[in-house]
Amino acid sequence: MVSIKDVARRAGVAISTVSKVLNSYPNVSEETRVKVNKAVEELNFVPNSVAAALSSKHAGRVALLVNLNMKTQAIDEIDMQYIQGAINKAMELNLDVITLFFSMFKSKTAEELVRYLQSQSITGIIIYGISKKDTVLQELIKSQKFKCVVTDAPIVNKNTSSVGVDNRKAQYDVAKKTIEENSCKRVLYIAGEKYGYVTDERLLAMEELTKELGLSMVVRRGDFSELQARNLTMKYGESIDAVVCASDLMAIGAMKALTEMDIFRPVCGFDGIILMGYVGMQMNTVRQDFAGISARAMEELGRLLGGMEGRRIRTPYSLERMKYMDIIC
Repeated sequence: MVSIKDVARRAGVAISTVSKVLNSYPNVSEETRVKVNKAVEELNFVPNSVAAALSSKHAGRVALLVNLNMKTQAIDEIDMQYIQGAINKAMELNLDVITLFFSMFKSKTAEELVRYLQSQSITGIIIYGISKKDTVLQELIKSQKFKCVVTDAPIVNKNTSSVGVDNRKAQYDVAKKTIEENSCKRVLYIAGEKYGYVTDERLLAMEELTKELGLSMVVRRGDFSELQARNLTMKYGESIDAVVCASDLMAIGAMKALTEMDIFRPVCGFDGIILMGYVGMQMNTVRQDFAGISARAMEELGRLLGGMEGRRIRTPYSLERMKYMDIIC
């Protein structure tokens, strides 16, 4: 069996240095990290904590990797629902769960992230909110060293499944309903983040709808920010007939801008967050069951840990108008 001494000998460093690299300690040169990681890879070394977990009857520790929304001062309701749904299902499946955040790994390489997760005895990962610019996480998934489930990203391989709504169809449905109900022809579409997978899918839906209904559409990116959506609506509100937003938070910003401008334009959102019920104006939205999606993701992770292969799973959604009396309890 390969030991940490073997790794140190192969890399030409002290045992303590190998330990520092495996545990992502600071003040280790990049050259040394590369040498140690190369030796670990060549010798197929597994830290004792990981080996013990994998050989036990409780080899089911799962990490939730969450990308917190930093563009709002409101509590991120979606992430809280994700965490709640995952933890509740994990308890049913007898899986141990830890919650980690994207911001914790900004300075780590893919190799360092792998070593960190292995040191925590992680065997499966659910990733919430991954985008195309998250290159370290992309490498982590491609390495297939862990069983992974991603939400709202079309990433599937032998050890990775994707869980979420059909964003293209859902965006098409809610936008068409809003536009046809109000006989609109000029639409402001406030899209999400540039590198988001859901942004691409939802934009494709709007392009399809524009051709089908002969619309005039202005597309601007709001980056899921209430403030940016407000500013964009203030700029274009007078010249359009409707505002379609790729998130409820942006829809709230758009509606507040229209109220300040003292003009009416129909607005629709996407997600079904509770805050929509407090706006005072009813808006069409796509209602997603985020806790249910996360529970489904945990179930799928259990399936992958059982030896099955990755796949893409579509979860249900509904078109609703959020009302205050429907959300209070």
